[in-house]
Amino acid sequence: MSDWKDDYANHIMKSAALPSAELVRGEGCYVWDSDGNKYLDFLAGIAVNSLGHAHPVLVDAVSRQVATLAHVSNYFATPPQLELAERLLRITGAGAGGRVFFGNSGAEAIEAAIKLARRTNRPRILSLQNSFHGRTMGSLSLTGKSALREPFEPLLPNVEHIDSTIAALEAAIGQDVAALVIEPIKGEAGVVDLPEGYLEAARDITREHGVLLILDEIQTGAGRTGSWFAFQQHGIVPDAIAVAKGIGGGVPIGALVTFGAASDLLTAGQHGSTFGGNPLATAAANAVLGEIERAGLIENARLRGEQLRAAIAGLPLVAEVRGRGLLIGVGLDKPVGPAVVAAAMSVGLIVNAPNDTSIRLAPPLIIGDAEVAEFVTKFTTALTQASEAK
Repeated sequence: MSDWKDDYANHIMKSAALPSAELVRGEGCYVWDSDGNKYLDFLAGIAVNSLGHAHPVLVDAVSRQVATLAHVSNYFATPPQLELAERLLRITGAGAGGRVFFGNSGAEAIEAAIKLARRTNRPRILSLQNSFHGRTMGSLSLTGKSALREPFEPLLPNVEHIDSTIAALEAAIGQDVAALVIEPIKGEAGVVDLPEGYLEAARDITREHGVLLILDEIQTGAGRTGSWFAFQQHGIVPDAIAVAKGIGGGVPIGALVTFGAASDLLTAGQHGSTFGGNPLATAAANAVLGEIERAGLIENARLRGEQLRAAIAGLPLVAEVRGRGLLIGVGLDKPVGPAVVAAAMSVGLIVNAPNDTSIRLAPPLIIGDAEVAEFVTKFTTALTQASEAK
């Protein structure tokens, strides 16, 4: 093994597989490894690098902020924190009745959502089978993948995982249910869409029973699906949404945004975070979200997503194309996902296989015609190689 592989194998916790490359530099939609190989990045840090790599707007914002204030603790407010809270309330539509809790990651946003649900004094929380909400003990409790949960059980009590059907929701819901927590699109399952009309019906059912509807928009938010947040394409208003990933463009930040009456559930001293809402991370998020808006990247995500889905359909191994905007799942007709990822790397393309029969695409929101054309060429080659190897 090369030196970096030795160092990783000997020094990094064995909770993750050995990486396929050591990346040392990025620019726009491209990254380079320590051997000088260049890759078109169509994963963007798993839907994180909204503006790609080394975007001058983000570089400038972080550089200026770290030269003034990087951290002050939650005993103090800062201008970037207040600006970002106002921005999130505006773009989510939560408005004046909403509130924002800042953390450092998506898992922390989900943890805040769990505590919000507990404040209803109802014991049960519902989530969906085959969902993913994080790897902390609380967020893992919500994750609907038994293989991930079982090594760490017992987890939080009174969490139930139900099928993604209205019938299952109607059977499970009751006056003892605090919240239903769902992803608008199941990202880690392979970018799997919910059944048509599910979100709308779930909103009606939860409202009827006084149950919080909490949406995990960690992977679907920040313009990735062709709107600021995926729920906005369904004409509903949730009680809370968890956001992270793309809002920081690569700088770690997460948040729970509450709507209406849910904003009053958590009171002083009931939750907190040392680093949550620090000026460095919030300045970065303001820069990223501001650039997404200024440059029209939400509409770009919608248009480029349509362009990519049309190009992918009919390629070798492709059985279906799922998702919205620039969160795309490619369903394969053979269990060769890892082989497709390896073949893509060999031709200079980064994609991801959440499972053996799915490829996930989540490129930077800045991609244009040139990147789409290059992707189609390289992805076609990777699919052909994987098909022939099998």
